[in-house]
Amino acid sequence: MAISKELLEILACPKCKGEIVLTEAGDGLICHACRLRYEIRDDIPIMLIEEAKPLPPPSAGTETL
Repeated sequence: MAISKELLEILACPKCKGEIVLTEAGDGLICHACRLRYEIRDDIPIMLIEEAKPLPPPSAGTETL
């Protein structure tokens, strides 16, 4: 079971309170403002700042994940 659209609409980045988006693979949530990726384990988003993974620096001309 994937994250529901309703849940995705109410979730926010715990660090900046900004918008998060689902990764293309559906295995994480991305905050582009903080450049952090929050993992989804067993259909549960792990929204702990200390467990978030930093995103690699954007390459020239590419910003999609």
